[in-house]
Amino acid sequence: MTVRGVRGATTVTCDEQGLVLDATEQLVKTMARENNLAAEDIVSVLISTTTDVQSAFPAKAVRSIVGWTYVPVMCMHEMDVAGGMPFCIRVLMHANTGKSQQEITHIYLNDAVKLRPDLAGQ
Repeated sequence: MTVRGVRGATTVTCDEQGLVLDATEQLVKTMARENNLAAEDIVSVLISTTTDVQSAFPAKAVRSIVGWTYVPVMCMHEMDVAGGMPFCIRVLMHANTGKSQQEITHIYLNDAVKLRPDLAGQ
């Protein structure tokens, strides 16, 4: 087993608590499912949001997933770069896995697919 990083991102249409929490939960569950990861495999989850997302801590969504209560999660704001994608939630999940770096499936949902067109249809 090796610790690998799994990347993901999604967007919401506006800064509304329910949207932020739902989008985060969907993203994290998809990242885990597509990489065959259980909560016990997860070392930690780092979540960043653009500065226009302030209505909720996305970590709350991760901690609310059944079995994920004790997964270490931290939230922070992304750099505020001019022209950056608005209302964006990014996740870096560290996990123990037997997969090689090339076998990891990174997940980009909603408008965030524009962030990594090279990974589209991975």
